[in-house]
Amino acid sequence: MKNVIITGADGFVGSYTVQKFLEEGMNVLAIDISEKPNRLKEHKNLTYLQCDINNTENLKAAVTADKYDTFVHFAWAGSAGTARIDYELQMKNALTTVECVKAAKELGCTRFVCAGSIMEYEVEAAVHTQESRPGMGYIYGMGKHIAHCMSKAVAANIGIDLVWPMITNAYGAGELSPRFVNTTIRKIINNEPLQFTAATQNYDFVYVTDVANAFYLIAKNGKPFCEYMIGSGNAKPLKEFIYEMQQALAPDTVPLFGDVPFTGTNMPLETFSTENTEKDTGFKPAVSFAEGTKMTMDWLKTI
Repeated sequence: MKNVIITGADGFVGSYTVQKFLEEGMNVLAIDISEKPNRLKEHKNLTYLQCDINNTENLKAAVTADKYDTFVHFAWAGSAGTARIDYELQMKNALTTVECVKAAKELGCTRFVCAGSIMEYEVEAAVHTQESRPGMGYIYGMGKHIAHCMSKAVAANIGIDLVWPMITNAYGAGELSPRFVNTTIRKIINNEPLQFTAATQNYDFVYVTDVANAFYLIAKNGKPFCEYMIGSGNAKPLKEFIYEMQQALAPDTVPLFGDVPFTGTNMPLETFSTENTEKDTGFKPAVSFAEGTKMTMDWLKTI
């Protein structure tokens, strides 16, 4: 692995991953939809390309064939907020992913690495449980799962190695979305009450620099047609993460847990296991949840 294409390169996780690949001496073609990158910094081994990957013909026309060996795919519209329940958008994301697999092969790449999600497992459990009635919140995960299934079949058919990392919950400095860690830290900063549901469901969080390192190691060492969980290796009920965050960031505040039970699909702890990731790639997270949330809060206070 030497010359790498990364889509969604100016996004939250994508930009950290670009930086990691550059630090490891890779030449990176960073692709995003914006005319100019907002997060990426200039580097002698970095080339930025504005391109809407929904049209892979434009992508193939703009990229030199047989120059790049690895294609890392982050680009995915509607990964946060209300767009997560837009089934047309999420289906379009899945189809675009498959087209990118084909484009990667035509450009001469031998490996395609795509950002999957632990929600793919939640979707399977929710859909295949008798009498289940999955909520609209599962639409995003369904899109990822469909992309995974179709990409695996197409990759096997055309002869390109597919590797599928699955992120638990990435967080960290630079994230602007209203997801759980950000929302909770903002409450702490604004001295708002820390009110939660029963928070009994199993969860995991992983700091963004660890996610970027995992993508590098998985792209480099991961076995073809395998999936790899990216997490802290220490999954537990969400309530325990909340207590850990509260103790690190607001020790004088008492979190309030309601009696509203979790009604979604509570995945068993073994689903979050990073054992295969560590064994095959050598990945081990370096940032604790307390440390990561502290760095995230320090950053949020600056914006």
